[in-house]
Amino acid sequence: MRIATVAISALAGLLMAAPAFAVTVEARVSTEFQEKLKDDIGIREEKFLSDSLIKRVTTVFNQRGVNADRVVVTINDAKPNRPTWEQVSDKPGLDAMRSKSIGGATVTGIAYDASGKEIGAFEYKWYESDLRNVFPGATWRDAQTTFDRFARRFADKLQG
Repeated sequence: MRIATVAISALAGLLMAAPAFAVTVEARVSTEFQEKLKDDIGIREEKFLSDSLIKRVTTVFNQRGVNADRVVVTINDAKPNRPTWEQVSDKPGLDAMRSKSIGGATVTGIAYDASGKEIGAFEYKWYESDLRNVFPGATWRDAQTTFDRFARRFADKLQG
């Protein structure tokens, strides 16, 4: 019983000592990319991409204790590694499993403090440059790699 009490006390102390950073992340899509989604990629992909970017930025900023209250991120462009459902249905010659291409994304972000003052802005783009480096995987693998790199480098900039 005594060991359990000591363990609970130690855990409570750790939780109370941990910084309580909680950033709110809002994702947007540029007008140009919105058109690309509508005309070629498929509107349903917007939610997946936005959710992926929000999750990555939120996770990295909270893990690193970035002192930002709100972050607005914008997906300016993204290219899938595999055809999306919309592309496969529009172009029957595409193979959803074997077709692959160079992917990536362009993302911008602005961070604000609790008073609403801008504390930093960051733009990042990365696209795979060699088709041989595209491994079987998710439709948006390279875009998600871009989101991860963006979040880490933006956090570094805000902390540096």
